[in-house]
Amino acid sequence: MEMDQERFRKQLAFILEIDKEKNILRQTHLTGHGRREDDADHAWHLAVMTWILREYSNQEIDIVRTILMVLIHDIVEIDAGDTYAYDAEAKKTEADREMKAAERIFGLLPEDQGRKLREIWEEFDAYETPEARFAHVMDNFQPMLLNNSNGGGDWREHGVNQSQVRQRNAKTGTGSEEIWSYMQEILAENIRKGSLKP
Repeated sequence: MEMDQERFRKQLAFILEIDKEKNILRQTHLTGHGRREDDADHAWHLAVMTWILREYSNQEIDIVRTILMVLIHDIVEIDAGDTYAYDAEAKKTEADREMKAAERIFGLLPEDQGRKLREIWEEFDAYETPEARFAHVMDNFQPMLLNNSNGGGDWREHGVNQSQVRQRNAKTGTGSEEIWSYMQEILAENIRKGSLKP
């Protein structure tokens, strides 16, 4: 069977475009006070964590779908930029910026593949399926783990208080009660150490 050259060209255009995710720096630093992580570092770490920690999901999940979800959830930041979790002003325009980015970036693919990835990206955002809820657990847990490993330095640098972290994680228990319980221990420890404002 002969290759569909137009389809292949679109697939390669998308593959090259998403390489730009490696240039999007996040506020979280790598373990051991390393450099700031980028979106691709973050997505890779979430994918491995999802496979390893899946047994702690409150509900059974489609592991392949969930891993794909965490791998693509921040692709839109190629255009929209990373919005820091505790930047209230930037959060006001985040949804609009990301929607426009999704149109362009997923639109690079052949229609069937673009539609499928867009659906998975929207599913993550909607937070309604077991897969989306667990993907959000991973997305919230990973930066907390890194930050804790660095003595809470990112929280201190940005003057984050415990109510901001609790608000961000208000639904985390819906994806994994066990992991959320552990995350609360991390929060309590960082409040005691003064890394998080009470």
